[in-house]
Amino acid sequence: MTKFMPFYYDEKGFYSNDKSFILTGTHISFLVAFLNSSLFKFCFADNFPPLFGGSRELRKIFFDKIPVLKVSDAIDAEFRSLVLDIQKEYSDEKAKAIDQRIFDLYGLTQEEREAIGYIDFHNNGEETDDDE
Repeated sequence: MTKFMPFYYDEKGFYSNDKSFILTGTHISFLVAFLNSSLFKFCFADNFPPLFGGSRELRKIFFDKIPVLKVSDAIDAEFRSLVLDIQKEYSDEKAKAIDQRIFDLYGLTQEEREAIGYIDFHNNGEETDDDE
């Protein structure tokens, strides 16, 4: 359960509690970037049932229904660098750059990009949209 949807790329082998998921496989860097993106939040946040207090229930059954673009090793390597950089020091500018790269990969039009805007759950868990 969470008010915002934080996803973290771990190369250090951190331990987690029973309230988190661990994803393994290939192209995890891209997946983390996608799951933290404005595109994901815009399109899929409502797929996760709301709970008391404005939080959402994150369960595997809901993630299984989300189509994710298959990317090459080269694109995943690009996102690995971007994700590690933003995890080291977060900024809206870095998040927006990652969003733009994801928008490019999904071939979104300018109109679609403007409709999505920039959705920031990083700011105290509150949804904000710079384009309003």
